[in-house]
Amino acid sequence: MSSESPQSTRALTERVMQQVGTVIVGQDEAVTHCLVAVFARGHVLLEGVPGTAKTLLVKAIARALGRGFGRVQMTPDLMPSDVVGTYVFNAGSGEFALREGPVFTSVLLADEINRAPAKTQSALLEAMQELQVTIDGVTHPLDRDFAVFATQNPVEFEGTYPLPEAQLDRFMLKIVVSYPPKDAENELLLRVHRGADPLRIEAEELQPCVTPDEVERCRREIAAVTAEDSVVTYVGDVVRATRMSANLVLGCSPRAGVMVLKAAKTHAAMIGRDYLTPDDVKAVALPALRHRVILRPEADIEGLSADDVIRSVLGEVPVPR
Repeated sequence: MSSESPQSTRALTERVMQQVGTVIVGQDEAVTHCLVAVFARGHVLLEGVPGTAKTLLVKAIARALGRGFGRVQMTPDLMPSDVVGTYVFNAGSGEFALREGPVFTSVLLADEINRAPAKTQSALLEAMQELQVTIDGVTHPLDRDFAVFATQNPVEFEGTYPLPEAQLDRFMLKIVVSYPPKDAENELLLRVHRGADPLRIEAEELQPCVTPDEVERCRREIAAVTAEDSVVTYVGDVVRATRMSANLVLGCSPRAGVMVLKAAKTHAAMIGRDYLTPDDVKAVALPALRHRVILRPEADIEGLSADDVIRSVLGEVPVPR
């Protein structure tokens, strides 16, 4: 291993994983991918059935990183102003003052995002893409580390509004939060039996374990991760191959390739390497691409999933040596 390997990024990752692990059990892969997005300044869509600790996961990561946390429960009657804020008249001063919405934070949890109507969902687009919001014609900058973690239920569709492709494409990763393994679920039950309260992370001694300067140092190390041209073009080959898949109506855009490359370099640094390999690309391909493709109806009827098609593509594209 090179002497220039980003060991501080690996050490910081292990520290956060250990801290988050005090309240989150059996979701190591989901936590790792969330950290990939945080370090790469990306947004995350978390999909899973109720009760799989999606909300707790986001709160725990925000607290471990020492970030401000805000939450908005997306409902059909939610208005854009409920998310970004609005100007209200102050009778004392005789002027209008900004009442900031929950978007003015570092980590925003948009719970059940697909329950909000399109107009409210679109209120997040500017914030996610440009780190700013416009209220009554006035632009307000957001936290430079602003990140959206949105959740959605993959089973219950009544009263929901599917996210448009333009908004899905703004999420760096779509992470599937599945049921924990048997041993992990048993460990969770034993912790609760012994008095742990997973809903009160403050009481579980979950404290910030990194500083903003440490995170910035990690980001510099990630930016310095090197890659052979053949590995970089491998990312493009994978993305283009999705557009030619007979099982997809819509393949991945060039932005998808950029997101895969950024996530893969982050993954390499997080495991202590200063160079990119095809294995890093494969490690992030599913969460980075699964929400950017649309299955053909025939493939859907046959029981194929987006993950199945992406795995097939990864198996067909030649890997650089």
